[in-house]
Amino acid sequence: MRRIVLASSNPGKLAEIREVLAGSGIELVAQSEFGIGDAEETGATFVENALLKARHAARASGLPALADDSGICVDTLDGAPGLYSARYAGRHGDNAANNAKLLDVLRDVPDEQRGAHFHCTLVLLRNADDPAPLIAEGLWRGHILRAPQGDKGFGYDPVFSSAEHGPAGELDAATKNRVSHRGLALARLRELLHAETR
Repeated sequence: MRRIVLASSNPGKLAEIREVLAGSGIELVAQSEFGIGDAEETGATFVENALLKARHAARASGLPALADDSGICVDTLDGAPGLYSARYAGRHGDNAANNAKLLDVLRDVPDEQRGAHFHCTLVLLRNADDPAPLIAEGLWRGHILRAPQGDKGFGYDPVFSSAEHGPAGELDAATKNRVSHRGLALARLRELLHAETR
């Protein structure tokens, strides 16, 4: 079993990633279990932020580190909230406020212009100074609803819907983990890890 620290304090992310990586030979340990706080996200891209977070957790724990930087990108807002998804309404991690602000900003935007996608970048560092990290990305396309739907998931799930699977807030965990941005990125990461061990 390979121990890897997850460079996140988000319990929703931890649960999703643990579920998708089950049976992969990886034991995922939250950075909070080592007393590690969140890294400052000063990057200009999802990749840069994920690298910053992974390096911070790897250096503090002495273990390989997996970081996820993700967000929702709305077409008519030129990709916003994007990198600032977790703190869109001001306070980091206030999901209800973030969703309310997004719905308010899009209040007068017609349905055909409410396209959006979730983006996820995963970075796995074997050590803090790893010069060639594994990087996997995933996109989940859909649109922003006019009001929250469902009570499943977290983050922007209640206000996002995909054409194929409907409202993210109504999806069971198994389906979401298969089709979502994070699920797709994790599937790609598993492929990269498998290729490394062959």
